[in-house]
Amino acid sequence: MTTASLPFRLLATLVVLLAAALVASQLWDYYMDAPWTRDGRVRADVVDLAPDVSGPVVQVFVHDNQVVHEGDKLFQIDPARFTLAVQQAQAAVDRTRAAMQQAKSDAARYAAVSNNAASGLSRDQASATAQEAEAEYNLALANLGVAELNQRRSTVYASVNGVITNFSMRPGDYVTAGKPVLAIVDSDSFYVDAYLEETKMRGISPGDAAKITLMQGGPAITGHVSGIAAGIADVERTPTSATLLADVNPTFTWVRLAARIPVRVELDHVPDGVKLVAGMTCTVSITPRDTGNGQAAQ
Repeated sequence: MTTASLPFRLLATLVVLLAAALVASQLWDYYMDAPWTRDGRVRADVVDLAPDVSGPVVQVFVHDNQVVHEGDKLFQIDPARFTLAVQQAQAAVDRTRAAMQQAKSDAARYAAVSNNAASGLSRDQASATAQEAEAEYNLALANLGVAELNQRRSTVYASVNGVITNFSMRPGDYVTAGKPVLAIVDSDSFYVDAYLEETKMRGISPGDAAKITLMQGGPAITGHVSGIAAGIADVERTPTSATLLADVNPTFTWVRLAARIPVRVELDHVPDGVKLVAGMTCTVSITPRDTGNGQAAQ
C-alpha cells in the first residue's frame, strides 16, 4: 500500500461510516419515532336492528350480504293482529265520541235553563260528566294512534345505507320487540382506528393528514385524524369493591413495551375499486402539521 493511497482509503472508510451512521439514524427515527403503525383496523358502525313489535314473520325481502338503502323493506311481521287492534281502537273512538257529544249536549242544556229548573249541583255534575267523556275520547284517540303505529311498524325498514351481514331469517320465525334480529354495517360510517405506540404520539393532533394502506394492497386511502383516545385500560390495576382501593399487581416487567393509543382516522377519499370491510388490517401513516416530516410506512 503506497503512502499516496492511504488518505484516500481513510477518506473512503470515513464516508462509508458516515453513510452507515446516517442510514442507522434514519432507520431508528423511522421505526422508533415516526408516527406510523401497521396495527390499524378498518371500523364501521353496526346497526343492531330490532323490531318494535312482536309476532311471526310472514315475508323476508332481503338476504345475507345484500346492499340496502335507508327506507328499503327488510321483513314483514304478520299484520293481522295489528289490523284488528286498529279496528278495535277505531270502534272505541267512535263510541267515546258519541258519549262525549251527548255529555256536552246535556251540560249545555243544564247551563241554559234557569236556576229554578236545575240546581247548581246538577249543572256541576253535567259539566264534570262532559269533561270525563272528553278525556275518554282523547284516550281512545291516543290508543288508536298507538294501534296504527304498531300496524305501520309491523313492516321493518332499513334505517341506514349499508350491507346486511350474518342474516338467516326465514318466514315463520318469531321476532320479539326490542330483541335485535339483523345487523347492518353502515356503509357511510367507515373509519380507521390506528393503534400508535405512545412513543410515536408526539406532535399528533386532530386534523393531521393520514395515509392508509390496506393489507390486501391497492392504492392508498387518504384521511385525517379526527380524535385521540383519552384513556386506555391499565392491566396492572384492578378495582375492588370491598375496600374501594386499587389492587395493583406487585410484579414488574423488566421489558417495558410502549402502550398503544387508539387514534381515530376519518376517511377523506377511498379510491375506486377499493372495497372496505369492517375488521380489515391496515397500515396508517400520519403527517403532523407542525413538523411536516411524517414518513410513510413501506
